[in-house]
Amino acid sequence: MTLPATDPRHDPVLLAEVVAGLAPAPGEVMVDGTFGAGGYSRALLAAGATVYAFDRDPDAIAEGQPIVAANDGRLVLIADRFSRMGEALAERGVDAVDGVTLDIGVSSMQLDRADRGFSFQADGPLDMRMEQDGQSAADFVNEADEAEIADVIYLLGEEPRSRRVARAIVAARPITRTGELAEIVRRALGHKPHEKKDPATRTFQAIRIHLNRELEELEGGLAAAERVLAPGGRLAIVSFHSLEDRIVKRFLKERSGAMPAGSRHLPIAAQAGPAATFEAVGKPIRAGESELARNPRARSATLRVARRTAAPAWPVSYKGVRS
Repeated sequence: MTLPATDPRHDPVLLAEVVAGLAPAPGEVMVDGTFGAGGYSRALLAAGATVYAFDRDPDAIAEGQPIVAANDGRLVLIADRFSRMGEALAERGVDAVDGVTLDIGVSSMQLDRADRGFSFQADGPLDMRMEQDGQSAADFVNEADEAEIADVIYLLGEEPRSRRVARAIVAARPITRTGELAEIVRRALGHKPHEKKDPATRTFQAIRIHLNRELEELEGGLAAAERVLAPGGRLAIVSFHSLEDRIVKRFLKERSGAMPAGSRHLPIAAQAGPAATFEAVGKPIRAGESELARNPRARSATLRVARRTAAPAWPVSYKGVRS
C-alpha cells in the first residue's frame, strides 16, 4: 500500500515496517497507543481500518482533531494512558481489536518544543510532564534527596557516575531551566565539546522516565494489549533504548513460551505457566540506511512484532518464570 503523507513535525519511525506488521485491512479495528502527530493512525486509516488512538498529552489530542474530522468517525481519540486501553475501549463498546501498536517514549513534538522541557537542545522550563500535570522535573531535582536522585539517574539513565551528578544537582539548587541542568551535568562529568554524545542525555532520560512512570506504563500496556487483542491480532512495539526493549523482549519471550522452563532444582512441570498467548513474527527490525539518513531518531529504534494466539490472557497475579 502507498503510505499517506505524514505530519512534517514528526516522521514516524519504521512506519512501513509497523504497518506491514499490523497488516491492517478494511473494516478491522486497530489501537494506536501513542498517537503523537498521528503518523501511524493516518496509515492505518488509509488502509481502511477504524482506529482508537490514545495519548496522555492533551496537546496531541487537541491537535489531532482535524484528523478526526477528516475520517468520518473512523478515528476516535482518547485522552488516556495506553495501559488503560482495555477499560477505555470497553466504555466505548469495543471488546476486541485486530491490532495494537505502541511507539514508546517521548515524541518528536514534545522534544522539539522548548516550553515542554524534555530536551536541552533549546533552553526552556524544566518540566518533562507528558500529561502536563503533577510533579515536574524542576520539582524533582529541587525537592528529592540526593540518594533518590542518584538512584533514578543510575537505574533509569544507566549513568555509572550517578552519585557525582546527584551531588552536583543538590549543590546547585534551585534549578529551573533545562539549560541549567544540562550544564550542571556536563561540569560534573567533565564533558568535552568534541565528544559525540552529550553526557546530560542520560540524566534527562532518567528524570523523564521516572516522572512519567514510563516503564510501569509499558508493562501495563503490554498486558492490556494481550487482553484486548482478538485471536490472530497483531502487536507491533517500537522501543528506543535498552530498558524499554528489555521489557518488550522479556514479555514476548515469556508469553510465547520461549523462556527457560526448567532446571535441576525445579522440575519443568512445576514451572509450567499458562498457555502461550503470542507467537513472534519475524526477527526484531531496525531502520535501514535511507530512513536513518532522513530521520536520525530512528537510529536507536527496535520494532518487535507478535501475533495473538487463541489462549486466554494470563492472570494479572501470575508472575511468570524467572530465569
